[in-house]
Amino acid sequence: MNQLRDRYDALLLDLDGTLYRGPEVIDGGPKALVPNGDSAQRLVYVTNNASRGPDAVAAHLAELGYPASATDVVTSAQAAARMLAHRLERGQQVLVVGTDDLAAEIAAVGLVPIRRFGDTPPAAVVQGHSPATAWPDLAEAAYALRAGALWVAANTDRTLPNERGLAPGNGSMVAALRTASDSEPLVAGKPFAPLMEDALERSGTPNALVVGDRLDTDIEGANGLGLDSLLVLTGVSTLDELRTAPSARIPTFVATGLEALNEELVPGDVTVPEVAELLRRYPGRAVRVRAADSEIR
Repeated sequence: MNQLRDRYDALLLDLDGTLYRGPEVIDGGPKALVPNGDSAQRLVYVTNNASRGPDAVAAHLAELGYPASATDVVTSAQAAARMLAHRLERGQQVLVVGTDDLAAEIAAVGLVPIRRFGDTPPAAVVQGHSPATAWPDLAEAAYALRAGALWVAANTDRTLPNERGLAPGNGSMVAALRTASDSEPLVAGKPFAPLMEDALERSGTPNALVVGDRLDTDIEGANGLGLDSLLVLTGVSTLDELRTAPSARIPTFVATGLEALNEELVPGDVTVPEVAELLRRYPGRAVRVRAADSEIR
């Protein structure tokens, strides 16, 4: 069988909405990523969520049944820390809005994470998702930005899928700070290049397939680097959104779930309006979207 995954040497896998929702695994996900026949792609787990470090992410994936170690995980917190390390001198202070794991990534690149500052403003502010972020955290960051600090956001996802639905994501908190500071952050996470470039480097090959559930992050990020992508309909983006998406957010393939990685492609390629019908006719398989017909406004 000519499996979809056999075309690639690595799979760059999104997490939230693709492999799990909150603490719950998406049905069939672990089984779909087990090497099938001669398939032995490098699996790289790529997350915009900066709340946990790679050890914790890998442990969670392993608990859910996915084959993962910390070296297989690339986070937006790591990408944000590297962005700051390239722009600041070692030992400079960075005000952290986010979890202790984000602060640890800042320390790992030779910068000094702080939560509050006194007479001297920090050199930068880094912002990542934390369910504990509150008004005092945003206020402290706003003071720093108004004093001239560089601002790096780990990601700008407006929502975060969990087992109950869509919760506010880091982008919603970034929007509040943007309004309060009249400034704009540099962004490390998808769809921007830093995180995707880190993931591609970790994979060790340019022949990689990006797999994700969001048109505005996973798919747009893949297109920005010229990589093929598979949109799975297990998380945020829907077929209705695909029908109105701009060309920068049109995936190479669409499938209902990860099981399509181990199946043959539906023969031929189709325009976006035809995708839903093909998915109904060929359940569990991926459909190739005809790039020339991406602009269907």
